[in-house]
Amino acid sequence: MIDIDVLVSTTEADVPLPSYSHPGDAGADITTRIDVEIAPGERVTVPTGLRVALPDGYVALVHPRSGLAAKHGITIVNAPGTVDAGYRGEISVTLLNTDARNSVRLSRGDRIAQLVFQRVERASFIHVDALPGSHRGEGGFGSTGNTP
Repeated sequence: MIDIDVLVSTTEADVPLPSYSHPGDAGADITTRIDVEIAPGERVTVPTGLRVALPDGYVALVHPRSGLAAKHGITIVNAPGTVDAGYRGEISVTLLNTDARNSVRLSRGDRIAQLVFQRVERASFIHVDALPGSHRGEGGFGSTGNTP
């Protein structure tokens, strides 16, 4: 595992920095900086109070927390969310309550998501008239599960 230096600032002095719960964890927990109640089927964008400066060539991916999903049906609408290296604003997370009956109340400081840091490659796009063939071809969206 390679450690990278990520500069972090907070919108308020008592906002906790991202932290890993266990040695070897891929995701660092991040929290909500506000109290919020999410009604059944509702989505809410929740501020974390965190701003980061990533090294060029890295991205922070915002992943759902499995415990919130399993216990309360809370997920992230655009999972994983993308925090680009050049972004300097506050990280917010759009949460969705998938439970059909129960609201979920989150309090300031509750863990709501995880940040996973990854190296990224940039592509050079080359226009061509036709793509080379492949074993899969144009099959997509469940094509490998179809049976005659």
